[in-house]
Amino acid sequence: MRAKEPHPEIQAFIDEAADAPAFNEMSIEEVRGMTVEVFSVEDPDPVGEVVDRTILGEGGDLPIRTYVPEGEGPFPVTMFFHGGGFVSGSLESHDQLCRALANATGAAVVAVDYRLAPEHPFPAAVEDAYTATQWVAENADEFEGDASRLAVAGDSAGGNLAAVVAQMTRDRDGPDLQYQLLLYPTVSSHMDWPSVEENGQGYFITAEDLEWFDDQYFENDIDAMNVYASPLLAAELEDLPPATVVTAGFDPLRDQGVAYAERLEEAGVEVTHRHYDDVIHAFVQMATKPFSFERSAEAFDDAGADLRDALVE
Repeated sequence: MRAKEPHPEIQAFIDEAADAPAFNEMSIEEVRGMTVEVFSVEDPDPVGEVVDRTILGEGGDLPIRTYVPEGEGPFPVTMFFHGGGFVSGSLESHDQLCRALANATGAAVVAVDYRLAPEHPFPAAVEDAYTATQWVAENADEFEGDASRLAVAGDSAGGNLAAVVAQMTRDRDGPDLQYQLLLYPTVSSHMDWPSVEENGQGYFITAEDLEWFDDQYFENDIDAMNVYASPLLAAELEDLPPATVVTAGFDPLRDQGVAYAERLEEAGVEVTHRHYDDVIHAFVQMATKPFSFERSAEAFDDAGADLRDALVE
């Protein structure tokens, strides 16, 4: 499932980050600051229009940011939920990726600044993700969006939220989703995956980091077993929207992503599983500035094409 060694661009990143403290060794504030610092740029790619809004969420004000591409609407819409282990990440940390996604797909992108743990443990992030999706389904015309062509997408923890929202919309007869794009999603809180042992040290995210993130997000073991926390545990995966699932060879989360793609396919869901054997967790975000890695750009282009084909008439 993985190459003998990471792609040279990725290996250079690993080497440069080798002396940095692990996530589990930092304070919450340090993790959040680092996430923004690593992925922020001073000259983000232009898009047609970027607007910050605040909607009413379960916990009060819920910030969202809409990215509308150039051209004439109405545009299909992609909900985007950022990664960061449910502890970090923000509108700013994934701003460049959302801009690139809007430009690549011709769809409006709605980024959700959901509540973070440990201040707001499970299910706060899930509630915010679902509430934002409902709001967009009812109000997409406010930004020239077409709610009949609505998708969910996310990376890592955001991939979890995208998968969970897809299940929730089915279970609650919620908004009709056309697609789900899951970038190396965390879909199970269990640690007993071979890829955790194989890739749990030396590849950006460690096994100890995964445990630390879980400790922040879950108040107890019962929450961790909830299907809206670990969507792989759902008894039924039928009647979910078509999906692209992206996995990475040197990612501790690799095997659970593979398992979710397989279970979706077994349930009759149309699945495109894109596996890249020589990369690490978070590599798709490195397709954009400040990294612009060629290998990451290949995966971004593939995923963007899948989403565009599903949404754009």
